[in-house]
Amino acid sequence: MSDALKHECGIALIRLLKPLEYYKEKYGTAFYGINKMYLMMEKQHNRGQDGAGFASIKLDVDPGQRYISRVRSNQPQPIQDIFGQINDRINTELYNSPEIREDVAAQKSQIPYLGEVMIGHVRYGTFGKNSIESVHPFLRQNNWMHRNLIMAGNFNMTNVKQLFDKLVSLGQHPKDLADTITVMEKVGHFQDRQVRKLYKKFKNEGYSKVEASPKIAEELDVAKILRKSARDWDGGYAMGGLMGHGDAFLLRDPAGIRPAYYYQDDEVIAIASERPVIQTAFNAPFEQVQELEPGNAIIIKKDGRVSIEQIKEPLERKACSFERIYFSRGSDAEIYKERKELGRLLFPRIMDSIDHDIENSVFSFIPNTAETSFYGMVEAAHAALDQQKTDAILAGNGQLTREQVESTLSRKLRTEKIAIKDAKLRTFITEDSSRDDLVAHVYDVTYGVVKQDDNLVIIDDSIVRGTTLKKSILKMMDRLQPKRIVVVSSAPQIRYPDCYGIDMARLEDLVAFRAALELHKERGTYQMVEDIYEKCLTQVNFEDIDVVNYVKEFYDPFTDEEISNKIAVLLSDEDLNAEVKIIYQKVDDLHKACPKNLGDWYFTGNYPTPGGNRVVNRAFINFFEGNKERAY
Repeated sequence: MSDALKHECGIALIRLLKPLEYYKEKYGTAFYGINKMYLMMEKQHNRGQDGAGFASIKLDVDPGQRYISRVRSNQPQPIQDIFGQINDRINTELYNSPEIREDVAAQKSQIPYLGEVMIGHVRYGTFGKNSIESVHPFLRQNNWMHRNLIMAGNFNMTNVKQLFDKLVSLGQHPKDLADTITVMEKVGHFQDRQVRKLYKKFKNEGYSKVEASPKIAEELDVAKILRKSARDWDGGYAMGGLMGHGDAFLLRDPAGIRPAYYYQDDEVIAIASERPVIQTAFNAPFEQVQELEPGNAIIIKKDGRVSIEQIKEPLERKACSFERIYFSRGSDAEIYKERKELGRLLFPRIMDSIDHDIENSVFSFIPNTAETSFYGMVEAAHAALDQQKTDAILAGNGQLTREQVESTLSRKLRTEKIAIKDAKLRTFITEDSSRDDLVAHVYDVTYGVVKQDDNLVIIDDSIVRGTTLKKSILKMMDRLQPKRIVVVSSAPQIRYPDCYGIDMARLEDLVAFRAALELHKERGTYQMVEDIYEKCLTQVNFEDIDVVNYVKEFYDPFTDEEISNKIAVLLSDEDLNAEVKIIYQKVDDLHKACPKNLGDWYFTGNYPTPGGNRVVNRAFINFFEGNKERAY
């Protein structure tokens, strides 16, 4: 992807269903769960590289023994850092106490991190702080085992301020406005209440405090806690948690915006943000890795009972389509096919842009995530070229010579690796002029394969801001001296901010918005922009459910092609010699290619939750007033 686009995050949760001795006997190590967590987190490093964290709970330990372990890192290689720390601690304990090498019970007692319930998280900081305090999992501590709570999630709430105010009204004093803290305190509040109620109930039944403890663990109703906690949540989320006594859960938002998958056999329950992560870690077949349905939670009780519970009434399913276009690993069987289809569906318009001249066109892609859609585009190009050959031979009515037929059949599709990303090059210089020159060299190109009269067709998975295209890619491509550069986006035009975990908060950062703004200025319709601003202002104090997305009107006067053409102008420097064309995926074709992930609010403005309309409303006000603050 040419534009760096951050998003939150990746989650992994493992519950071992057998005693640790079982894994020692079968797999040769009691650290089976930790090893699998490392694998699951490493296979999700695409989802977050700003921080990583791991937490575990030991079941059935004696009072006085530590049963919760947590390690977090915001170092440059955070996954390696946390598991390096875990490994060092394990090796130190085994070195200092060699007698416990074969004694699993002693290992569990002496070695931190070795537990039966584990949660891991990889993080992209979409905005704000990237301090160690911002790294998941978060821990809410208490001397009562049942009232400890560990939480980590892939989520963004649109109504954090309202949730925060609600906690304050309950008499709490949250230590941070961050949505993770706010959400955890909300769950913790209802967890505390239920523990107190259960203790009171068992006390009245004659149980001592010690006797009541296992009864509380048995009867604690996690689904009820989640229903009360999530009542007011507005956002996209896959929210995982562990309770101190050993219950675990993962809750998915009711529109299915953020992904969650789970797998269960007689040894383990595993949950992750992506299906192939579980397939790889546990050698599980595709059909045995289930998708957690929107609004549902998977709940694993301390005694190993597993249930799927509906926590919130499902909304219209709007799973994030960017997961399929870009974020998720392309090794998922469905995603691989869908990305190829995105490239295939674009090809008819690519043909129009090159005047159907396949022979004098070179096809390539922006590394690395666009490679799969490139394969789909190439398959469509081969089919088109085969059709051209067939038509040429049939048009000869059997009169063609052998040489003419051979000449027709010898026509080949020209695919090349043109763009090469130099991953080592860092744009660390802050002075604009120097930095721009460095940005221009983030990509290099392959010389000697493009002729002066060629079209150069290059596919990217999306064009968000267009900065790298303008300052680097187009300039480097132009050095090859093609007559025309056609940049193809497998995603539609990104027109609206995201508020569910992708770092797209400001309208004026989006090149499609800037293009439409220029068209308003050129065509004398800027009064419409002012009118939209006034409409947005009138809604500032509305309830979320009553807010209308008037920003859609901003784009109404223009066709997709008009905006794409203006984007081509905005991204073309005066010193470019080649003609530049930009082609975006159509929203309808996106839905054909990715039928299960119809969440398209960043393309259409159709937000799946009421909070989305409030966010886009605020984003437009901020743009018009020159306010650089985020809309959420």
